Amino acid sequence: MKVRKNLEAVFLAATVMATFAAYATAEVPLRASAAPTHAAAATDSNVTVVVVSAKRLTAAEKAAQQ
Repeated sequence: MKVRKNLEAVFLAATVMATFAAYATAEVPLRASAAPTHAAAATDSNVTVVVVSAKRLTAAEKAAQQ
């Protein structure tokens, strides 16, 4: 009866223990690279840039379109 009454606490305790166990047994990479491999994409000069410019419609023009 007490287990059923405190089932939420039992579930949370089991979840916390499983999370810590997952971190404790995870593999750690031996050497992390210092330079990111995607840095060359930021310096690409062939990027297409689209500029949208238009005048704002007045209230009368908006009403005429509807």
